Amino acid sequence: MTENTTKIEELSERLKQAEALLESYRNTSALHGMRVEASAYEVNRLRNLLWTWERSGFSKLGRIIRGIWLLLHGELRNGLTLREYIKRAKTVYKRDGFYTFILRVPKELNISKIFIKTKKNKLNPPLLDVYKLPIKPSSTRKLHPKVVIIADIMLPQCAKYRVWQKKEELEILGWSVEVIDWYDPQSAISALQTAWEVILYRVTLSETIKVILEEARRLRLSPWWEVDDLIFDASLYRQNSNLHSLSKSERSHLLNNAGLYAECLQLCDRGIASTSALANIMKQIGISEVCVIENGLDSKTLQIGENILSRKQKQKKCNDIIIAYGSGTRTHDHDFLECSSGLLLAMKEEPRLKLRIIGELTLTKEFDTLTERVEYLEGRDYAGYMELLADADITIAPLEPTVFNDAKSNIKFLEAAILKVPAICSPRDAFKTIIRNGHNGYLAENAMEWKEAFLKLARNPQLRQLITANAHAEVLSYYTTDIIAHTQVAKIFKYPSLQKSNKLKVLAANIFFSPYSFGGATLVAEEIAKNLSDRNTEVAIFTSHPPEKTKYSAPLRYNENDNNIMSSSLSPHIDSVSALDNPLVKSQFVDFVKAFQPDIVHFHSIQGLGIGMLQACVELNIPYVITLHDAWWLCERQFMVKPNGKYCFQKNIDLNICRGCCPIGTKHLEMRREILKSALNAAALLLSPSESHKQLYLANGFSEEKIYINKNGFSWPTQPRRQRPVGSKLRFGFVGGNGAIKGLPLIREAFEALKYDDWELILIDNTLNLGYSSMTIADWNVKGKISFQPAYTNTTRDDFFNDIDILLFPSQWMESYGLTVREALARDVWVISTSPGAQADDIMDGVNGTLIPIDGRSQSLLAALNTLFKKKSMFENYVNPLKSTLTNFETQTKELEYLFRGIVKRHNRNKNI
Repeated sequence: MTENTTKIEELSERLKQAEALLESYRNTSALHGMRVEASAYEVNRLRNLLWTWERSGFSKLGRIIRGIWLLLHGELRNGLTLREYIKRAKTVYKRDGFYTFILRVPKELNISKIFIKTKKNKLNPPLLDVYKLPIKPSSTRKLHPKVVIIADIMLPQCAKYRVWQKKEELEILGWSVEVIDWYDPQSAISALQTAWEVILYRVTLSETIKVILEEARRLRLSPWWEVDDLIFDASLYRQNSNLHSLSKSERSHLLNNAGLYAECLQLCDRGIASTSALANIMKQIGISEVCVIENGLDSKTLQIGENILSRKQKQKKCNDIIIAYGSGTRTHDHDFLECSSGLLLAMKEEPRLKLRIIGELTLTKEFDTLTERVEYLEGRDYAGYMELLADADITIAPLEPTVFNDAKSNIKFLEAAILKVPAICSPRDAFKTIIRNGHNGYLAENAMEWKEAFLKLARNPQLRQLITANAHAEVLSYYTTDIIAHTQVAKIFKYPSLQKSNKLKVLAANIFFSPYSFGGATLVAEEIAKNLSDRNTEVAIFTSHPPEKTKYSAPLRYNENDNNIMSSSLSPHIDSVSALDNPLVKSQFVDFVKAFQPDIVHFHSIQGLGIGMLQACVELNIPYVITLHDAWWLCERQFMVKPNGKYCFQKNIDLNICRGCCPIGTKHLEMRREILKSALNAAALLLSPSESHKQLYLANGFSEEKIYINKNGFSWPTQPRRQRPVGSKLRFGFVGGNGAIKGLPLIREAFEALKYDDWELILIDNTLNLGYSSMTIADWNVKGKISFQPAYTNTTRDDFFNDIDILLFPSQWMESYGLTVREALARDVWVISTSPGAQADDIMDGVNGTLIPIDGRSQSLLAALNTLFKKKSMFENYVNPLKSTLTNFETQTKELEYLFRGIVKRHNRNKNI
């Protein structure tokens, strides 16, 4: 029994050590995430500077001068010497003729970039900038209720009473609260994306704050500006005599800031004040909506008070009567003058009175005769200050009679009350609302009133006990954060409540999403989201956007079909390790998950976003499924295509072979495999778009039960196919974009070798939807006609397929699906496709398409083209006889919803066990 007990204790200790180590790893990861975030911010800032410079007149002038300088020195901008280029130009002229020579030579010389203003590509339609469109309030209410407080937290006491207390009060009401230092605009903008309300505390107007306010307006947030001192009205601020104790530069700085505070308040147009007097002044300068939330006593302060009272001695060891004054800084010299005369008279009349000054204060010369009864103590932290205050018999809060001081709160009285120390205060506005002379404290205006109050309290211990008992009881009845939350805060920030819904909540993650639709996986993700939304399901999306869309590396929320879409700022030039694990994206994803609170998460193509999101789901106990788009989960090269453009026909991935394929940066391959394997195994279900793709994952060790085939769908045509013009050219289309993986180099070689000239080829340049062009045909030597189009949309898809007879799909890898193939087959378009792979699953060779091998040879494609030219007449009234067997998006989505509901039901059942 003893031995078993010892083993259990050892295991328990090892478990504690493992948990501590795991927490250490988490913190290390978070620190690296902060470093990456800071680097991303700096890179983004430099990118914006470079972008601005490159579009300036000086930059254009510099390019012209550099171009001329290179030509004078016999060099070209592409690195060739002029002699080498002349030799190359002669070769082009002799081989391809004058026309091609005219097209290619100016292009390679980059003359247009030096001397000619480049025209914008007319095929690139301006994208709707969804990141500037206002958010629908209804979509915000789908998120968990949250208040963001953007605050100046440099002054600990101010932050304590106006920031951390506000956080506690709002949380009592049921709000989630996030506090952001106003010097961190990136975090502020990030936090705003999931906020219902925003408060700016003690913040001046600056360019950074203008950006934050602009973003708040886009999100349909109406910011509150909050303050607890009269620092926004320079004329009234000048009446504060304490300013004279500051240097000229300090005074100037404070008064100048007053104007900036006022501007920020007026831009927010809603104010929160700590006192009624302060609220009235806000209204006088034109703020229509102003509310009062008083300073109070938070749970931490109350706990400090209780601890001190429990230790406080019941009887004093000496007869001294200690008067405590918490000065803090030298700016309170003028305030102290309000009580100094009365205090001198009382101390001279009552020798037991001693003055204890906590902080900085300059006493008048009259106190020189009483120096042995005056004690100076250094300032303490809050708990230390409260300990010193509790040792006193009397505390004081003298304030000169100014509007500035009438706007101050009564916090010194509250602190004294919970420590059961009687207080004498100047009759400023906030003190008058709570103090009743002789009942729970004293108000003193002149020297005689101060003297009498000191002497009454000093000479009557029973009076001190009675007053402190009354003050303690009343303060706890009105000024705890719990009381203030319900009586004051709730009037402004109503008790938050989400609209209760029985809808299934699905969060989908995909690297791209509308308006930056890129690739078949993105179109599938978009259609699934749309179709799920049409069912009894609530959908949200996590995706990415180009960095130039935001000034800071912060995520941006926008709407589509009333769905919330959170888009992370993600550079397209990230390395493979960053594509695998991105701490910044993970933190943004976690914030969105906490806001949306999904029942299940569906991960589509997430390379670039990283697997940190999946780890977060495990940590938050949220089930997730993964659609196995492509081979990214198994191979460093997403499409298993080698550097030479040839497909790697591995089935069971051997990392030793991969090292030869990826000779640079292969140290992480084992770690990559283990990380991704762990993420896949933790999934509730793996979804494969096709049987052939499922077999790839089964060959790499994943169980049959773990993978479910959920075939990707497509959109049926919305209109009948147009009649093909009789005798027209044979029309081809290619949607794969620029690159060897989808087969564009093979298409070029085949069409350059094609002897026919009665054809037209439409190339879809899908990067046009990302804001730039990646294709050129200036040096193609072909006999037919080639044109470009941007990626089609739901409204232009039918038009594209109506304009072609044959879709080219010479992909150089075994595709996981092949969306455009199904779209073409559904619209009676013949398909030339490679095989094997899921792209060929719905093609019967010679019936609705032509199958060619994945061999990297253009001759196979050329042979298929020549055969079809000989059968050109078959396209006059061609109809695909097999299209009724295709799976559409409605079928796919219905199946997904069924799977999701089953997973969530099982998860909730297990969670409750």
